[in-house]
Amino acid sequence: MSDIWVISDTHFFHSNILKFTDSTTGKLIRGSRFDSVEEMNECMLDNWNSVVKPGDKVYHLGDVFIGPKEDFQKFWPKLNGSKRLIVGNHDDIKFLASGGFFSKVQMWRMFPEFGLLFSHVPLDPSGLRRGAPTDENAPMLLNVHGHIHQNPSPTEHHRNVSVEAIDYTPINIEELRIK
Repeated sequence: MSDIWVISDTHFFHSNILKFTDSTTGKLIRGSRFDSVEEMNECMLDNWNSVVKPGDKVYHLGDVFIGPKEDFQKFWPKLNGSKRLIVGNHDDIKFLASGGFFSKVQMWRMFPEFGLLFSHVPLDPSGLRRGAPTDENAPMLLNVHGHIHQNPSPTEHHRNVSVEAIDYTPINIEELRIK
């Protein structure tokens, strides 16, 4: 039986991300952990393949890579699993959708059986109710998202799976599901 994994904001090959700082602390976000983009890529590759098996599904919630397309084309097949993309704001949709990198490309994905809604950005809580949005008694979905990197999710109805928030390792859907 295959597993389902989730990750966001890998930014493979994005050398400038190593220079980004946290606006509240002024500390480097990734640059304090990685000395080079190659080290960052290899860490995420190793962490990914340590949990994802070849037959598993992986939902990447956007911002896959920023850099040379040729390098990405050589690197991407090294990552285990059947990959599905929830489009992020930095993704070249035409390139990623036509290159055979993902078996599906979507703007969002709902898993009602898990009580989850996948998106790239955190969604407004008013859109997370199951059933009628105006029914205050309707149960809430958990919005699994990326985009905000190391920052905390806006509410208890959100879960950030940006790589900085999940130790650069895909997280299993079972760890996210609402019972």
